Amino acid sequence: MKLRRMLVAAVAGLLCAGAVLAQGGETPAAEPGVAVVRPELKDALPQSQLIGKGRLTIWGFQVYDARLWAPAGFAAGSYATQPLALELAYLRDFEAKDVAERSLQEMRRSQAISEAQAARWRAGLLRVIPNVSRGDRILGLHRPGVGAAFWVNGKVTGEIRDAEFARLFFGIWLSPQTSEPKLRDALLAGAGP
Repeated sequence: MKLRRMLVAAVAGLLCAGAVLAQGGETPAAEPGVAVVRPELKDALPQSQLIGKGRLTIWGFQVYDARLWAPAGFAAGSYATQPLALELAYLRDFEAKDVAERSLQEMRRSQAISEAQAARWRAGLLRVIPNVSRGDRILGLHRPGVGAAFWVNGKVTGEIRDAEFARLFFGIWLSPQTSEPKLRDALLAGAGP
C-alpha cells in the first residue's frame, strides 16, 4: 500500500494542470491529422494554431497528453512574453493537492520561491484545478503581464492574476529547465527559435 501511494504521488508530482480528451475520454470526430480546437480555446485565443503535442509517460504509466497552442510567429525562446494555451488531457486520476504540490516543485526548478509565495500560489491552484479523473481536460491560458486563466472540461474555473506565477507555471513544460525535455521538444516542435 505504501509503495502504491509513493508511485501515485510520484506520478502526480509530474503533473501540473491538464487536458486533452473530452469528458469520458472520447475524442470528438475530426479529419485525420487535424487538431480539434475546443470552443474555449477559440474564444480565449482565436488566432491560435497547434504548435506541438506529446504524451507524458513515467515508469511506463501514461499520465497525460499535452498540446501547445499559440498564434503564428510563436518563438520558443520567448514563450514567457507571448500568449499561449496549454491543453492537458489526463489519462489517470489525481488529487488536486498532489497536482498543486508537484506544480510548485517543478516551478522551483526555474527559480527559488518563498514559502509565502508558494502558499499563495498553492491556494490559487487549488481554487482553479480540481481533482482530475481519466478523460478530464484542463486548458491553461498564459496572459503575459497578467497571469493565467483555466478551464476544466470546457468550463472556466478561474484565473491566477500573477505574471510571475504564469511565467513559472508554463515554464514547467516550456522552460529549458523542465524535468521533461523530450515533452518540451515535442510541444515546441512547430515553434520558431
